[in-house]
Amino acid sequence: MTVFRSAHMNHITNVGTSATGKFHSFAPTSAYMQLTWLGHSCVLLSGTKKVLIDPFIEGGSVASTDPDIVALTHGHADHMGETVALKKKTVAIDDIAKYLKTKGVPAEGMNLGGSMTVDGISFTMTPAVHSAWIEEAGIGCNGGAAAGFVIRMDGVAVYHAGDTALFSDMKLICELYRPDVALLPIGGRFTMGIAEAMIAANFVGAKIVIPIHYNTWEKITVDPLPFKMAIERTTDMKVHILKPGESLEIGAVKG
Repeated sequence: MTVFRSAHMNHITNVGTSATGKFHSFAPTSAYMQLTWLGHSCVLLSGTKKVLIDPFIEGGSVASTDPDIVALTHGHADHMGETVALKKKTVAIDDIAKYLKTKGVPAEGMNLGGSMTVDGISFTMTPAVHSAWIEEAGIGCNGGAAAGFVIRMDGVAVYHAGDTALFSDMKLICELYRPDVALLPIGGRFTMGIAEAMIAANFVGAKIVIPIHYNTWEKITVDPLPFKMAIERTTDMKVHILKPGESLEIGAVKG
């Protein structure tokens, strides 16, 4: 089963077990991870290591998070953010990794469907249906393909969908990787909106769902409350609407 505790709460709630998948080979272990949403698509996973996903926040800096590893979903400026300035070990699709190396970033390249372990942390790169231009490279250059990640640390599996439309193979992410947490974009226009993200949450099957990539700018302004209410009314999933800087403590325990 999976348990969580908000940084602003003092109780622990049982939210059930993840969906099973016959191809899944990872055994759950006693574990703990703190997940912090910093804003937009930027998420910090703190456990054995600190993993920072898509290091961009509007009007601020993520430098103080001092991550051990950066995971980059694609090359758009609102996701690459401070990757080059941080100069931390970075996991990205191979095309972006090659670009980052020219900027002095110790980047580790991989590709869609691949898995690798960096400093004991497991990264599986999942597809995302989105564009992938590296916008900071002058007029830009090809960034390969957009992606998401399933990141495993301390027995907890977190699926960060990246920027994506809804696609039916999200069902395979459930079957293969059984994520405990799903970070799903809901802002619409450039990604899924609420209606599509509701279907995505059901496809992925994680018991904890956290909306991301919304309300950063007017073009992606949405009210996440209907998303939360609809999912919690019709499923046993729990939707956490976090404020920028707010954290959840997540544990995967045997049971």
